[in-house]
Amino acid sequence: MPVWSGERHPVDESQPVANGSNSARGCFSVHQPGRYPRPLVRVDEHTIEVAGASVFYRSAPVAGVTPLFLHSVPTSSDDWTAFLERSGGIAPDLIGFGRSDKSGSLDYSLGAYAEFVDELLDALHIPQVKLIGHGWGAAIGLVFAQRHPERIERLVVCNAIPLLDPFHWPRIARWLRIPVLGELLMGSTNRWLLARILRRGCVRADAWPPARIAATWEQFDQGTQRAILRLHRSVDERRLAAAGLDLGGLDRPSLVVWGERDPWLGAELADAYCARLPRASLQRIPEAGHWPWLDQPTVIELITVFLDASEQLGGSPGAAFG
Repeated sequence: MPVWSGERHPVDESQPVANGSNSARGCFSVHQPGRYPRPLVRVDEHTIEVAGASVFYRSAPVAGVTPLFLHSVPTSSDDWTAFLERSGGIAPDLIGFGRSDKSGSLDYSLGAYAEFVDELLDALHIPQVKLIGHGWGAAIGLVFAQRHPERIERLVVCNAIPLLDPFHWPRIARWLRIPVLGELLMGSTNRWLLARILRRGCVRADAWPPARIAATWEQFDQGTQRAILRLHRSVDERRLAAAGLDLGGLDRPSLVVWGERDPWLGAELADAYCARLPRASLQRIPEAGHWPWLDQPTVIELITVFLDASEQLGGSPGAAFG
């Protein structure tokens, strides 16, 4: 079972507590911009139908524009619980991952995931978000943001799959993109190998404790394996770059956060993203890997400060970090 930190209250309903609304669920606190550290807010669990698919998501109450957290592969919204406790917002399990629908009939392409984000926000009646994406979740979020810039108040891009040129797939991704070989690799991945891959992505030996490995392994079923393969095969390097052609038009406060010891996505990509996003600040995280907040938990507060900057500091990304 997933590992929880703090209180978790499962709820099965179609409307989140967002933008400061307290429903009959009795949330005891709403995140407000203010001093750090601050009291944690409660994180609730929900299931909603989006375009015929069952979608699991977590939410925490927030005053103001709702933060939207998008995870990468092979994880789920489990990645974001500590962030939600501090900033509020929503974090879905993307279709094909976690506890969301994993049907073989769903479209797991990059473009379809961006459309999924749009449909999810419509279903939750959320007009605008502060978008935080990691890995593939960042790429999905950036495609969505280019399509719907009016729905973005600010952006956080963390160790993202690059919508940039030049880029060359890391070896493991190249293998996954090859028919038959990718299926054989997925089918041969056991719990020990999955743990080894996840831990290779971090610097600290304790970044992926056994309980968190167990939670990720439990969700790493045939449906998630299929989604990973289809997502990787939906875009080649040329199409990835084409998906980012309009990044220069995202005139929003942006923060690029990058663990410098990511074994798959080098820190030079952080510089490239910062150059393409017109209002970006860059925070390289030394001694951190692909999930920088697991190696350096202060990253959680760093991102929370940036998300609060629109309320506290007039929206300037540099105001929070110098």
